Amino acid sequence: MSPNEVARQIVDQMFNNDPMSQWLGIERILDEPGQSVLRLKVRQEMLNGFGVAHGSITYALADSALAFASNAHGLHAVSIETSISHLKPVKLGEVLTTQVEEISLTKRTGIYLVSVNNEQDERVALFKGIVHRSEKSWL
Repeated sequence: MSPNEVARQIVDQMFNNDPMSQWLGIERILDEPGQSVLRLKVRQEMLNGFGVAHGSITYALADSALAFASNAHGLHAVSIETSISHLKPVKLGEVLTTQVEEISLTKRTGIYLVSVNNEQDERVALFKGIVHRSEKSWL
């Protein structure tokens, strides 16, 4: 199996056991080692009292992208530190897409930047995640 086929198999397993990502309505576009392109459409129940997407929506989308990208290398990886900057308000009906940049990957850690962009390719959030990589394999 190629690394990309292995990555898809791992992310299939993760996604099928991930009610939050499923509730978000995430569509998986790309699953590769160190990469995860995800898409979702903002729904009414995702809005806050200001009528824009709750910050937890972009956070959860980026967090899922981090999990899928970091685990797709084949070892169990869990976040140990994350942060997000909300750059633009996100409105009802907008479609958001993630782009993951793997900054560093060592035997024990990985550092990732996840951009969340709207349909105009404007960055609406920037998420940074650090993961701990265990020795436990997915396969």
